[in-house]
Amino acid sequence: MATTVVSRKASRPHGIEARRRRVAYALLTPGGAWMFVFLVLPVAVMAYMSLKSGGVLSGGFRFTWAFENYVDALAGRQTFFLRSVIYAGSTTLGTVVLSYPAAYWIAFHGGRFKSALLFTILLPYFVSFVIRTVQWKFILADHGLVLGTLKDLGLLPEDFRVLSTWVAVVGGLIYNYLPFAALPLYVAIERIDRAVVECAYDLYATPVQAFTKVIFPLSMPGVFAATLLTFVPATGDYVEAEVLGGPTTRMIGNIIQTEYLRQARYPVAAALSMVLMFGMVVLTSLYAKLIGTEDETVAAAVGA
Repeated sequence: MATTVVSRKASRPHGIEARRRRVAYALLTPGGAWMFVFLVLPVAVMAYMSLKSGGVLSGGFRFTWAFENYVDALAGRQTFFLRSVIYAGSTTLGTVVLSYPAAYWIAFHGGRFKSALLFTILLPYFVSFVIRTVQWKFILADHGLVLGTLKDLGLLPEDFRVLSTWVAVVGGLIYNYLPFAALPLYVAIERIDRAVVECAYDLYATPVQAFTKVIFPLSMPGVFAATLLTFVPATGDYVEAEVLGGPTTRMIGNIIQTEYLRQARYPVAAALSMVLMFGMVVLTSLYAKLIGTEDETVAAAVGA
């Protein structure tokens, strides 16, 4: 009679594997609950509000499937959406260009002072966001510390100004969102295997070639993260345009703020927010498709 040998692994009850899967899913519960309460639920409430009609002074708002709110929200406001995207794109480019050399130097040459150098980048941001922005208004005033001194020295004409221009708005955005780009860039560059860089030099690569062919491609996950962390919040920002800008530099965030807090047109403001959020999802999805995931980026870099 043939004897059947059953391994201990094969005889393990299926209940153990099922229990392990349940434990794995249970570990996702806190994060999933957080995402539901602070992301899914607010978006659902905002979408629900965007389909209401009525007003504060006319008996309140009623859900009526009022899709015309979206038509009303977009009517004549395309310029603000486009301006917000342009300003956010300029901010993203500026923060990446300014923070990449600093992150590179700290990662490769910071030595035992890396933590202290990173802290110097973050130190100004212990001050309130609004206070820092308002201080730039005093610095860039027409007769302030910088422009006033240059005008007194005859280096600038008296009618020269920076406030209420796109330069002041984009400059404020770059200043306030610089750490959002610097930190992920530093993490990505710090993770690069130094042996790979040494191999490039052993194969007679110049420093420029080593950077363009090895270091920069391997740091693309950090560039991707820095772009998302900067572009998305900068698009909906309204503080810089409100404090440093003027009527010709208003962004879509300023329009949403006005509709919510001044006009009390909550459905239109919610519709504007939904359109902005949908546009950000589309743009970031296209960018992610263009750049690729971290594994794909690393694979492409190694293949190059």
